[in-house]
This record gives sequence, structure tokens and C-alpha cells, in this order.
Amino acid sequence: MKGICLVEPGKFAAVELPEPNAPGPGEALLKTHCMGVCGTDIGGFLGKFPFFTYPKIIGHELGVEVLAVGEGVQHIRVGDACSIEPYMNCGKCFACRHGQSNCCQSNQTLGVMTDGGLCERFVLRADKVHPSRSLGYDALALVETLAIGCHAVDRGECRGGDDVLVIGAGPIGLAVIEFVRLTGARIIVMDQVASRLKFCRETYGIDDTILVDNDQDALAEIEQRTRGDRCRVVIDATGNYHSMGQAIHYVAQTGTLVYVGISNQSISFPHGTFHKPEMTLRASRNALPADFPRIIRLIESGIINTTPWITHRSSFDEMIQNFPTYTKPESGVIKAIIELK
Repeated sequence: MKGICLVEPGKFAAVELPEPNAPGPGEALLKTHCMGVCGTDIGGFLGKFPFFTYPKIIGHELGVEVLAVGEGVQHIRVGDACSIEPYMNCGKCFACRHGQSNCCQSNQTLGVMTDGGLCERFVLRADKVHPSRSLGYDALALVETLAIGCHAVDRGECRGGDDVLVIGAGPIGLAVIEFVRLTGARIIVMDQVASRLKFCRETYGIDDTILVDNDQDALAEIEQRTRGDRCRVVIDATGNYHSMGQAIHYVAQTGTLVYVGISNQSISFPHGTFHKPEMTLRASRNALPADFPRIIRLIESGIINTTPWITHRSSFDEMIQNFPTYTKPESGVIKAIIELK
């Protein structure tokens, strides 16, 4: 069985894997049809993601087909097209006992801490498999990205009428935008890549975009566009430690800053800048189980359209050659899909 392994930073290898066992009770045997390339995959490739271990079969944004189910599995059936909730939680730790399985103390995310789905077939806990009766595998592979954005917006408690700044217009930033949009808040988008801001204007009709050249000019733009108030919610989706440190300056008095991007470097800011306005600082990690069926319904109903996101495609055999281009914003990549056929 074919698979692709990230052996070490900067090095993929095609590998032969053993066939998976038949699914046991509460499990499902799945066929991978496509994988979305995530910022986590890119961070692992570049050696910049703090939770990554090597070697690893990557792949956690997945569109899969159910090939077989084990005893007791009733919510999916053979032939179903599904999305994957890739966070393997223990169900016993403090976070799991309090309904926050996204923060499980011993979480094992597919393709990051444990092998993922960039292979032909694999067995998974069936409770992590979310079916759709109408969506294609491309859309299902993007559900997990959207779930990250959904959870970040919930963490920010965005409301209609708020000024919400989204920093970083890559896939996670776009996922954040989708859910801020549903709250009725006013969206401002900031990025260093002009093509990404153009995508936001053309796809979402967001006129308030800021191309970052330097920090002082960016702050002046924020103050001008918010009449000096700055933003009640700022969500940083860059994973860049400098951006994450600077983001605190864009937050309104009593406002909230959410870090959804992840950096392996230290983030620093003057304590007074945080303390004086009685700011709230929150992390946003992974997503919750209920986010997945919600997002599937939103895509099925047409409220969320994932089609414009997919700018690049690669076959399984071309993936190793093409992957380095997906790390470069100048390539115009928004979301790349790896097809296993």
C-alpha cells in the first residue's frame, strides 16, 4: 500500500506500508480520496511547527470513503463520503471530562503526532468520521480547516457590529473570515501578500484590507478605519511570532486577542499595553466535535462555498515534487489538494 512520509524537515519519501487490519469494534476502514495541504503540514516540512515529530505520514485534512465498519458503528455505512475529525483524545483527562476534547492532555493529532491519511487506506475510530450525503471529497477535505476558524471565532466571541481584525489571509485566516461573516461583524483583513487581500476583496467583498509594509503604518490604518477605537476582536492566524506580538496593539480597550496560528518562538509585548485596557488574551486550539457536522451542513446548504479556495492540485505521484511550491505565498497558493486515485 502506497504512502508518503515526511522523513525529516524538507524531505518527503514515497513508502510502502502494510495493509491495515480489519476494523474492530467502534472503528472504520477508510479510503483516502484527497488531502488538503495545511499550514501545519507546511510548518512540519519547514521544521517550524512545535508539535510535529518525525518521521510521519502526514495528512489530517481528509476526504475519505468508508470501506468497512466494525461492530457497533451505526452513524456511517460502507460507501459514505466523510470528513475526518483528526484529534485523537483520551476521554479521561480534565479537558475531555469537561467537554473540551480539543485540548486533551494526551491529544494525538493525525499527521502531526501520529500517522495521518496520506496513504491509500487506514483504520480510525468511527466517532471521528463525519458523513455527508451530498458533498464531494474536495469539500470534505476542507471541513477541518473551517473547523479551526469556527472555533477561533467562538473563542473571540465575535458579535454583530464589532470591528474584527483578521491578521493573515491564508487558509486558516479565510476560515476565520467565513465564521466572522456569519456573526454580522465588520471584517478588516491584514496581510503582507497583496494577492491574498485581492482574493478577500473579490471572493468575500471585503473592502477593508490592509497590506502590511511596516507596523506603524498598519496601526495608523487600523486607527483610521475604526475612528480611533481599534478592534474589539483581533484574531491572528499567521503563526508568525512578530505578527503575534504586534497584534496586541490593534486591540480596543477591553477587547480580545485570539491566537489561532502557532509559533515555536517566544512572543513578547509590553505588559502595560496588555494590562491598561484590561485586554483578554486567548489561544484557540483545534476544534470541537460538534463543529464538524455544523460545517458540513453549512457547505451542503451553500452558506459556505469552498470552491474558490482550491487553487492548486497535485496527484499523489507528483506531490513530493510539487510540495515545496505550496510553502511560497508568491506562488498564489490558497489551498492545495493532493488527490489519491
